[in-house]
Amino acid sequence: MQLNLDELTSSKNLLAFSAGVDSTALFFLLKENNISFDIAIVNYNLREQSKQEVEYAKYLANKFNKKIYLKEVNLSGSNFEKRARDIRYNFFEEIINKNNYNTLITAHQLNDKLEWFLMQLSKGAGLSELLGLQKVQNKSTYKIFRPILDISKEELESFLIKNKIDYFVDKSNFEEKYKRNYFRHNFSNQFLNEFKNGIKNSFEYLQEDLNSLNINFTEIFKDKELSIFQKVDDNNINIKVIDKHLKKIGILISKAQREEIIKQKESVISNRIVICLLDKYIWICPYIKEPMEKEFKEYCRKNRIPKLCRSYIYKENIKIDIL
Repeated sequence: MQLNLDELTSSKNLLAFSAGVDSTALFFLLKENNISFDIAIVNYNLREQSKQEVEYAKYLANKFNKKIYLKEVNLSGSNFEKRARDIRYNFFEEIINKNNYNTLITAHQLNDKLEWFLMQLSKGAGLSELLGLQKVQNKSTYKIFRPILDISKEELESFLIKNKIDYFVDKSNFEEKYKRNYFRHNFSNQFLNEFKNGIKNSFEYLQEDLNSLNINFTEIFKDKELSIFQKVDDNNINIKVIDKHLKKIGILISKAQREEIIKQKESVISNRIVICLLDKYIWICPYIKEPMEKEFKEYCRKNRIPKLCRSYIYKENIKIDIL
């Protein structure tokens, strides 16, 4: 199984591990390619088997001289998938920032990519949203690398069986109360089994189309959590810029929220993030309320700084040099 892992050779890497098919196969593929890495695992304590998965992770770490980071949580109730993801990625970021890792390696594979595509398609999405799972995703202090995004789960399982490598099957993956599992069992698995090569080729062509759009996703100004982008006349492109930036900070917006952003010009998303499309710029920053001095308010008025951004800019004492 050929992988392009050049980006990892000079990087300090952390592997998100679960002891399932995908992350176990990736563990041994990285090892096979002489890539240095440590592992992190989260136990949500929902299944008795999860204790065995943690012990397996510890066994592999000890056997192959890897550092292991473990987080134990007790998670139940509604909206489990999102809350589990938030806990997981917050944990990874804590490790990365504390221990100076450069890259978070995740075991997303072709089935995940197709599931994401179909889920976005069902909600109404553009090209950048449909292809939201990218091989490389740059975050503020590290990058996420998904080296097996073009390899199917079936191929990964065959690799483990051929090499007689143990792995675990999470039985909750068969519960269709989770949206991703519903798409997996009713649509994507069978579709991928029958048309894998065509799907791989289609994703490659779509990625080339996305790259050819040449949208500028880079801020023209950034300080702390304030990002300012150049606004263009095409709101579809503006929304793509906003959507990509929000994904970097773990926020996915709905079609209704996109429409609200365009219509309102100044919006607060999820009671957390301010998004403003005014004049020449797109402004994105945290939403806070902070008393401001009269002189600062006048400065903002003269420089046409969006009202919803002013409190954050004032609190963080940000000097904007593009106005």
